[in-house]
Amino acid sequence: QVQLVESGGGLVQAGDSLRLSCAASGRTFSNNAMGWFRQAPGKEREFVAAIRWRSGNTYYADSVKDRFTISRDNALQMNSLKPEDTAVYYCAASSAFGFPRAPGDFGSWGQGTQVTVSS
Repeated sequence: QVQLVESGGGLVQAGDSLRLSCAASGRTFSNNAMGWFRQAPGKEREFVAAIRWRSGNTYYADSVKDRFTISRDNALQMNSLKPEDTAVYYCAASSAFGFPRAPGDFGSWGQGTQVTVSS
């Protein structure tokens, strides 16, 4: 099992940047990918970005492509933030092969960190 703790959320204005961090401990070597999801009030949890451990390959949701960057240290750099990016952001780990992006593909989750973007 992997333990994950997110940090770095906050309240920012549209156009600002934020960097989310995810501290991982435990059986991190057993995972294929690390990812970020978000969940806004009244909406389902949605995939944001992920990185495959061994190859370093990254993949993103279309809504954040070219604005967000995930890195090998599990951080999520978010630039040009928009009000629609407002959500609780979760870090997650997956042992699934390929390019997992469904919440069910990820077996370990952090507690989440709130990101609020004002217009």
